[in-house]
Amino acid sequence: MSHESLPQFLAKIDLFQGLSQDTLSDLMARGTTLTIPAGQHAVEQGADDAGLQVVLEGSAEVTVHGTDRAPLGPGDYFGEISLVDGLPRSATVVAGPDGLTTFALSSLAFAPVVKDNSDVAEALLKALTARIRSLEAQN
Repeated sequence: MSHESLPQFLAKIDLFQGLSQDTLSDLMARGTTLTIPAGQHAVEQGADDAGLQVVLEGSAEVTVHGTDRAPLGPGDYFGEISLVDGLPRSATVVAGPDGLTTFALSSLAFAPVVKDNSDVAEALLKALTARIRSLEAQN
């Protein structure tokens, strides 16, 4: 992400594409950047914490009930399911060999943005639907 700013980076992600500059600025003001060292958990399946994280740099391995899923890289995100339903994490995400830098939004920070901006709610629904379709295609 070193060659572009955070707003430019976030604007390219399907979840935030098409959002106004004001909305993106609001999201950025509500979030934080996290750095997770190589091999450490970003989130753990079954944990009660909720929040969305967008991968800015590095990579991460994902497992669900011990089964490997596709790895994550810049532009990917995780936590959108728990963000919406408030239930425990559905996957474990572990920082890759070069570590992981993410932009993180807690559910408390994200909820008002969704309530005040139907574009964010629509983008979130589309992202979740795409994830469901992808899972169904694997079966």
